[in-house]
Amino acid sequence: MFGDIGIDFGTANVLIATGKKILLKEPSIVSIDSRSNTIIAIGKDADAMSERAPEYINPVHPLCDGVISKYGLAEIMLKYYLRKTTRFFTFKPRIAMCVPSGITEVESKAVIEAAYSAGARKVFLVDEPLAAAIGAGLNISKPKGILIVDIGGGTTDVALLSLNDIVSKGSIKIAGNKFDDAIVSAIREKYNIIIGRKTAEQIKIKIGSVIGFDDNRKLEIRGLSLSSNLPKQITISWRDVFEPLCELAKQISICIRSVLEQTPPDLVGDIISTGVLLTGGGSLLHGFPQYLENYIRSPIILPPNPLDCVALGSGKIFSYPDLLIEGFESLPKYDELQFKHIPK
Repeated sequence: MFGDIGIDFGTANVLIATGKKILLKEPSIVSIDSRSNTIIAIGKDADAMSERAPEYINPVHPLCDGVISKYGLAEIMLKYYLRKTTRFFTFKPRIAMCVPSGITEVESKAVIEAAYSAGARKVFLVDEPLAAAIGAGLNISKPKGILIVDIGGGTTDVALLSLNDIVSKGSIKIAGNKFDDAIVSAIREKYNIIIGRKTAEQIKIKIGSVIGFDDNRKLEIRGLSLSSNLPKQITISWRDVFEPLCELAKQISICIRSVLEQTPPDLVGDIISTGVLLTGGGSLLHGFPQYLENYIRSPIILPPNPLDCVALGSGKIFSYPDLLIEGFESLPKYDELQFKHIPK
């Protein structure tokens, strides 16, 4: 429907989509000039400044672990992105906002208020695993269990779906950002060198793994030596970050087990035939699909667009009127916000 959009308002990135395509994909970051306390850049421009700008330019992430931690900046960032994507819309959009499975009522209200203040005509919340399944093109209407594991930037959400609804779910604040933090700590501990987040992310992408490589894969990196306080270049191996990444993967696996323990046995049995849908940026960590397959003993489904599934699913969900109630959080208690927070 014209004017309906879905938003994956993530810790690492914001994605805005219709039912057919991604309209916007930018980092969830704002750069602030601490001298004047003014915003100087948002999104890609702010990310380009991160760790490379003078000390008075502070990069700030308005979301932490999947929820809004700095409400004012989150609202400004959302307004900025909506203006870029909906400036040609005839009407203010209805928005489906994706949220982590473990979000609290207070956190839900913060998301909704930010969306209304940013210019939404109507706001709905949708669990990220449900949106991920729809975005990946799965048929969730059958009475058959489908396990979704969505590994984002701030949280990993796990849910078992059947008959258009979530039967059991869980969420853990271990995801892509925690992988980066673990790499930073491992390099510091072994080599006495401090590296930045961007370098850690490159390590994760190029030589990070939870099953290992057949070859002795290596990577040259640069950082600050703590012993000399001077720049230093070293060559590291995938083995240097293997153990900390495996420990985080283990914690995610424990969360999955917890969800399965809450699920009726017949639905758990369905997973052997239906498989496990793995989405989110964390799903691209080398070996993670195989790691989970060995743990769950079920086939892993990795869609061609794991980074976009949640946003695409939230955009598509308006095409399924029967899901607007069953698939979303409880809507009636939020109705009054529609009138309080629409900008004048």
